Amino acid sequence: MKIQDTGKWVFALFIFALMPCFVHAQNRQAERERKKEVIQNKIQTQRFIFNARQVIPIRGRSRNVTTDNYDLKITPDTVIAYLPYFGRAYVAPMDPSKGGIQFTSTKFQYSKAVAKKGGWNIVIRPEDVSDVRQLSLSISSDGYASLQVISNHRDPISFNGVIGEK
Repeated sequence: MKIQDTGKWVFALFIFALMPCFVHAQNRQAERERKKEVIQNKIQTQRFIFNARQVIPIRGRSRNVTTDNYDLKITPDTVIAYLPYFGRAYVAPMDPSKGGIQFTSTKFQYSKAVAKKGGWNIVIRPEDVSDVRQLSLSISSDGYASLQVISNHRDPISFNGVIGEK
């Protein structure tokens, strides 16, 4: 075997060894595209759930959410919020079990816009809820999202999370 033939074999083995990397990269890209289409469909049909993973109050430190129970459910006719709250409240709730941000709204304004780098910005203004003035969602095409809640009787609060299944 000549040295030139050995070099060809080494090069061929090197290319053959890299093939799984190329296939894996293509699979990951296809998965990202599929996920982007799923998220886009949820936003277009206005049927999705924001699952909170982190709470970021204006005052104090951020906290990770340890349960999947805290979410914001959106459908074309209803917005249901069940989110924790940490911060200053200027008016105490009459029912102590109604702490956090808990409401169901069937009368609300919903507007969405495409973000500069892909993704979406959604603003929801409930008209039949006395405490919450506005919910602002920023959603990436990968499904990661941040939510800011502006209240009439509490400090604003933010959440980081993901868009889940509905």
